[in-house]
This record gives sequence, structure tokens and C-alpha cells, in this order.
Amino acid sequence: MRISALGWGTAFVAAVGLVLGRLLGWVELAALGAGAAAVVLLSLVMTLGRARYAVTLDMADNRVKIGERAVGRLEIRNAARRRSLPSRLELPVGAGLAELGVPSLAPGAAHDELFAIPTARRAVVVVGPVRSVRGDPLGIARRAVLWTRPVDLYVHPALVALGGASAGLLRDLEGQATRDLSDSDMSFHALRDYVAGDDRRYIHWRTTARRGQLMVKQFEDTRRTQTVLALATDPADYADDDEFELAVSTIASIGVQTLRDERDLEVLAGAGSLRVTTPPVLLDDCAGVEMSPSGAGVTLLGRRIVREAPQCSVAVLVTGSAPSDTDLRLGARHLPAGTRTLVVRCDLGADVSVRTQGLLTLGTLGALDDLPRLLRRVVS
Repeated sequence: MRISALGWGTAFVAAVGLVLGRLLGWVELAALGAGAAAVVLLSLVMTLGRARYAVTLDMADNRVKIGERAVGRLEIRNAARRRSLPSRLELPVGAGLAELGVPSLAPGAAHDELFAIPTARRAVVVVGPVRSVRGDPLGIARRAVLWTRPVDLYVHPALVALGGASAGLLRDLEGQATRDLSDSDMSFHALRDYVAGDDRRYIHWRTTARRGQLMVKQFEDTRRTQTVLALATDPADYADDDEFELAVSTIASIGVQTLRDERDLEVLAGAGSLRVTTPPVLLDDCAGVEMSPSGAGVTLLGRRIVREAPQCSVAVLVTGSAPSDTDLRLGARHLPAGTRTLVVRCDLGADVSVRTQGLLTLGTLGALDDLPRLLRRVVS
């Protein structure tokens, strides 16, 4: 049970009126105190009793695209042996609150309520818990009973299909040889003298017979493409919230395509790494990414990649329109040598532009629909 500030104020007036009215012999003041006390007592009586409901909160889908309506159903069943009185249920939806009236129900009878949640912005919306509320009309006292657990509704960011637009960028390093030598791999490098402990499967018998001593094959390590996507979350990097939404959609679109291509992926955004087990799980985490004054700007993304994903072969850094070209290059300066790097500046309304300097490419993106064209220009 919770008594509101109005309730405590009414109780204070009742106490003061009764005490002073009796001490001073002031009948009107005592009557005022008695009336206030009666209101408080009646409010407490109205909170007594408890309905016995079986409440089911069912979301048709807890994952929706931005702009789609999320539809849910609320079933309230009377689990008592007697007919229930009309009551009121509250359904929190994010920062909002929906109030639903429940009619009188016979034992075992049910009442259904359908509701729709607009999803104009990317977010993780907490729906519920559903609670029944008993109280007085004045709001002096109320008692709430929880009937369900909260449900997370993921509003995914907007996506654009990349198809083959990212093929060259994400696949051109597959199997590329490195300067690291090993005793077993796919890329043959040279022959060397046999050393105790070497695998005899790699002995080159023809050369061994010709030279009269054991010779083994030596290989160059090849590497599998590991793509790292890093998102700047410092508000100073963005002109407004819409630029940040474009940046999140860019990260999500490239990340989903990378997972569909079955490539190794790491996504760095916010305080940690996003989950990359499946595209829906990645989009769930993208739905909750927010800007923060303590977030990393583009100038710090390179250091973060080196610290958390030092073996990356392709790095995509995404930021807003505020950083200068010098800031973009500074963000990529600390990346491991040989890393193919793309820095995408999201600037709403700007034309697509691409500038390449060695393994570093600076790109400007003005709309999400232009992302495939930007990636094709990066590859070409």
C-alpha cells in the first residue's frame, strides 16, 4: 500500500484539527479534522481486498523494425470462486503508462485487451509488468499488485540490403598470406633442414633423396578475414540525433551482411562488444546503443580496436559529421599494420564521396540508401 503526498497532508490536517479543536474548544476546527480523518479512513478501506486474476501478457513479436507497430494481447481471467468487481489495470510501456478497465467477471471468465505500440524510434522498450490498482478516486491511497513480468520489445534500426556491395571489402583478404612462417598451412614458402620434433608428414622426400638429408616444407601463415566494426558514441562527434541513427543503421547493415556471409565479426559500440551470434541478436543489441558523454569518439576507436581485436584484418569506423579529416586519420593511425581500414563519416544530406590513401579509405555517407554505392566505390 502506498499513501500519496495528498494522503499524508490530509492525515496531518486531520490530526492538527482534532488536537487543536479539542484544546481550544474550536468546534469548526475539530469538525474539519474529523472530516479529514473520515476521508483518510474511507480511502484506506477502499484499498482493502484483492482480486484474484490470472493475467497473460502476450506480444505477437518482441522484435520489430523501426516504424512498424508492435501488437500485443492482454488476457485477464478471474481465478476466484466468486464474481469479481470491476477494476483497473495499468500497463507501463517504456516511459508511458496505459490504463485498462476490466469489467466484472464471473468465475473462470476472461477478458481480452488488444493494444498496439508505435515504434517511431529505435529503442529497447520495456512493456509491463501489468499491475492491478485499488484505491480511492482522490488518489490518497492506492495498492498495486503485479501480475506479469516485464517484456523487452526490441525496435531494430533501419537496414539496407548490401548483397554483393560489400563482397570485395569483406572477402578480398580471405586466405591472404602473411609474413609469419609456420610448419603447417596452405601457402608453401620454402624447404628447410629437418629438426627433431618436426611433423614427418611434411618431409619433402624427393629433395631428401637428392641431398641425402631430411628436408621439410615450411609455410606462410594465411589469415581468415576478421571484420571489426567500431561505432563512435561520443555526442561531440554528431550534429544531432538523426546522424547518430544513420551511424547505428550503417553499423547494423554491414554487421548483418557480414554474419550472413559467415565471416568472423566483432562489433564495438558503447561500453563493450555487441553480441554477434546471429543477425537478430546483433540487431537486439543495436537497438539499445545510445550516445554517452563517456563514450569513445572516433579518435579513440583505433586504440580500442587494438586493445580488444588486435587480429582484425578489416576495420570499419563509423562516426558523425563533426570530426575533421585529421581526426578521422588519427582514429585509424593506431590500427595494426596491414589492416584494411574504412572510416565512414555520416553527414545527413551529403553526397557520397570516397578518398583512398594506401590501406586507409575515408568515406562520406549522406543517407542509408547510399551505403551500397559507397562500399562499391571503396572496392573499386
